Amino acid sequence: MFWDKVSGLYDLFENIYNKSVYQETGKCVAKYISESDKVLECACGTGAISVYIASACKKLYASDYSEGMLSQAKKKLSKFDNVAFKKLDITSINAKDNSFDAVVAGNVLHLLPNPQKALIELTRVCKDGGKLIIPTYINGDEGTNKLAVKFLEKFGASFKRQFDVNSYERFFADMGYDNIKYEVVRGRMSCDIAIIEVNKA
Repeated sequence: MFWDKVSGLYDLFENIYNKSVYQETGKCVAKYISESDKVLECACGTGAISVYIASACKKLYASDYSEGMLSQAKKKLSKFDNVAFKKLDITSINAKDNSFDAVVAGNVLHLLPNPQKALIELTRVCKDGGKLIIPTYINGDEGTNKLAVKFLEKFGASFKRQFDVNSYERFFADMGYDNIKYEVVRGRMSCDIAIIEVNKA
């Protein structure tokens, strides 16, 4: 798997190419987490966002489909005693309905052949009144994200789609989500964070 192969170098790439966004995204996500929250993070990668969530919440379940990424995340979060790790498929989450106060899925929707299915699962396991927090890299006017995508694809990454601000917001609107706040972390590869208040009525 591509992500297993690059897991040991992923932080280095991000910190060289996109350091400010890589760090600030986690800080922005953590603003929407409460200290009493039980949080599921899907696609945690090397734990770049996880370290900020773990500092803010009661319990974090950090998951990824890549064993290599999970291994890196475990090293990065070794000082936290409120974090559990699990290999998990974001489109088929092994958890009961309404299990988590907040569900985070960072920079993964554009990699999935069926992101709609993933969003349905994320909503299912989130409590009514809870939050879905979904950061995703977006293309900007300067096109730098497109260059990074082409670079990563040469090494075996598979991007199913690319979003800009408008198409990202339209993705959620088309899925019927309307109680959403967006926060964009701008940089070489900007990240658009969707903060969704879950209403299952």
